[in-house]
Amino acid sequence: LSAGVCCCCAALRPRYKRLVDNIFPEDPKDGLVKADMEKLTFYAVSAPEKLDRIGAYLAERLSRDVVRHRYGYVLIAMEALDQLLMACHSQSIKPFVESFLHMVAKLLESGEPKLQVLGTNSFVKFANIEEDTPSYHRRYDFFVSRFSAMCHSCDHDPEIQTEIRIAGIRGIQGVVRKTVNDELRATIWEPQHMDKIVPSLLFNMQKIEDIDSRIGPPSSPTGGEKEENPALLAENCFRELLGRATYGNMNNAVRPVFAHLDHHRLWDPNEFAVSCFKIIMYSIQAQYSHHVIQEILGHLDARKRDSPRVRAGIIQVLLEAVAIAAKGSIGPTVLEVFNTLLKHLRISVDFELGDRRSSAGSATFSTSSKESDERIVQNAIIQTIGFFGSNLPDYQRSEIMMFIMGKVPVFGTTSQSLDTSHLGDLGTRRIQIMLLRSLLMVTSGYKATTITNALPPPFLDPLLSPSLMEDSELRQLVLEILHNLIDRHDNRAKLRGIRIIPDVSDLKIKRDKISRQDVSFMKKHGQQLYRHIYLGCKEEDNVQKNFELLFTSLALTTIELANEEVVIDLIRLAIALQDLAIINEDNLPMFNRCGVMALVAAYLNFLSQMIAVPAFCQHVSKVIETRSLEAAYFLPETIFKDKCNLPKSLEKHEKNLFFLTNKIAESLGGSGYSVERLSVPYVPQVTDEDRLSRRKSIVDTVSIQVDILPGNNTEDKIDNTEEITFEALKKAIDNNGLEEQEKEKRRLVIEKFQKAPFEEIAAQCETKANLLHDRLAQILELTIRPPPSPSGTMTITAGHAHYQSVPVYEMKFPDLCVY
Repeated sequence: LSAGVCCCCAALRPRYKRLVDNIFPEDPKDGLVKADMEKLTFYAVSAPEKLDRIGAYLAERLSRDVVRHRYGYVLIAMEALDQLLMACHSQSIKPFVESFLHMVAKLLESGEPKLQVLGTNSFVKFANIEEDTPSYHRRYDFFVSRFSAMCHSCDHDPEIQTEIRIAGIRGIQGVVRKTVNDELRATIWEPQHMDKIVPSLLFNMQKIEDIDSRIGPPSSPTGGEKEENPALLAENCFRELLGRATYGNMNNAVRPVFAHLDHHRLWDPNEFAVSCFKIIMYSIQAQYSHHVIQEILGHLDARKRDSPRVRAGIIQVLLEAVAIAAKGSIGPTVLEVFNTLLKHLRISVDFELGDRRSSAGSATFSTSSKESDERIVQNAIIQTIGFFGSNLPDYQRSEIMMFIMGKVPVFGTTSQSLDTSHLGDLGTRRIQIMLLRSLLMVTSGYKATTITNALPPPFLDPLLSPSLMEDSELRQLVLEILHNLIDRHDNRAKLRGIRIIPDVSDLKIKRDKISRQDVSFMKKHGQQLYRHIYLGCKEEDNVQKNFELLFTSLALTTIELANEEVVIDLIRLAIALQDLAIINEDNLPMFNRCGVMALVAAYLNFLSQMIAVPAFCQHVSKVIETRSLEAAYFLPETIFKDKCNLPKSLEKHEKNLFFLTNKIAESLGGSGYSVERLSVPYVPQVTDEDRLSRRKSIVDTVSIQVDILPGNNTEDKIDNTEEITFEALKKAIDNNGLEEQEKEKRRLVIEKFQKAPFEEIAAQCETKANLLHDRLAQILELTIRPPPSPSGTMTITAGHAHYQSVPVYEMKFPDLCVY
């Protein structure tokens, strides 16, 4: 009877429950009953409205079996759920999915590793199913938290630990895939989820033994490697996550990386940090690269008070990021990158000098260590600036050159945007050197079509100002930057070192015909270049490298910018340098005087062979040959040796040791050169740069030389030169009682005649002469008394103008101011 009642009760149960019960065998070891599973699947497909009830009943049985530790039936239930999910794709599957996720959650909450792995595998299968309609209420917060916790498993059994971590990573990968394909995919990018997902992946990525093997674009490992290696699986999941990031959620995915690196102190050493950001830059879409760079800059600002090595590690990461971003689109962050780096450069110098001042002369190890660490930061900043700038397109690079040059502090001005007022002279000098070093790297490889594009006036003037500084390293950097910009045919390497070149043709110099734009540039700014070369030779702290760079400057100017007029100017400059060494008004050391003489010899030897005038080459060669026999210290091969016997004076040397203006003029005149200007000695311009560069004004150190007899030899110039110094002129002006206004007017007139092009001055003088001539004639007419008879006529002659006889009463005079 009881059996009959049981049979009756079983017959009265709903059909879906009977079908579910039939799939479970008496012994769980036998596995799922396939025939009954097919019946259940057919029933679920035929009556999809029953799916939610099927799912709820399966969940009920699974929960009971989990509590009772009947894990065999748990496996059968999950297998049945997986098959039902794969077979049913309809709107009615939504309630079934809720039951399914509830069962997966039960498995993940259990402490049994096998059940956690089982639940993860089922969730991954579910994540790969594309649902017909989106779910507006389903959330995966629990699964994100649980899978992230599994990624940090610390089970005492290494095999179980690895298995759980792999399951957690695969679970996160499933959540990412499921949510990014969902209409509500923005929910996964919320900070509370990213703060769990990203550190979990990075935690496992740290276990990679060979970090360098992971750097670069995504690799294609085999399926077995993915499943067995948590680090490799985590990296691929991380790449996939970043690859799916969009404009609005990119920052949420990157910021947790900084938090993880900070928390685990991975900026020093920063190998893992560099590898992480290389993965990020290669994985994201190229147009979003500037987001990552902005985040790095922001984090650098946030950690500006940290240790130097931490800041250097962040800057190194920035270098690697911009190295990749420079190849693609970097958007509006170009100036922001440079502005932030220059700000941190100033901060680093401030820290270094602050530590030095606090030590107050005590050379402790900690202080010296801090200084060396700050140097690491500064070098990293310079390297980043230079590398980033050198990889930009030319139009952006020219803007960056102007931007950096505008940051270089100049003594005597307060308009610089990079505040160095509190750093003092030493700190300002350090900033100047480092900014010029970074500018040198930016200009490396820059090839402008015209020299005007490479050296526009707003850039040329502030660039040449440091060449007047009383610091040899600053002057060297300026000259090297000029070489980068002037050398458009890569000839600089062939000219390296100062020497007497036997045959210039062996160098195989590359050059083009000078363009019209370059001719115009030299007319406007050539004197400015000559002036800085001239003054650069006068510095007492010049060493061999300074003379080598000055020689290269003259040679590159000859190759790239010299026409016949420029050649004459360069020869005048060379002769002026020779006179500078002989007369020695600045009391230069003998080494410097001989160095200047050697520089002139090396350059005129190069120039004579470049223009190929036989008589000029013969004169230069004869002087060099005579020097090699009688005064070898006038040649670069001798004077720049470590042990060179210097002469006691240069005044008693014979004229055959010097390059003579009259012989040069004679040799060039025979070849068609206009040599009239060779008789006019070169005198550098007077500008305000001397005041800004904190050196003695040129008018105090360079006298104005006036030739009494044009075309004199060098030895005649020494004896027959009238010197009118600035002090003498000032005294004469004061004695005449001129007012300050008159002084300013004279200064402006002199400056205009020094800087303005010759054609402009000539045209203006001609216009003023004509106007003065007309006014003089009118004044003469005003002073003549009219004759008594109205019919009288008169003739007026003024200068070269002759006015015909006209009736006096017909003359009409405007109101004139008679001076």
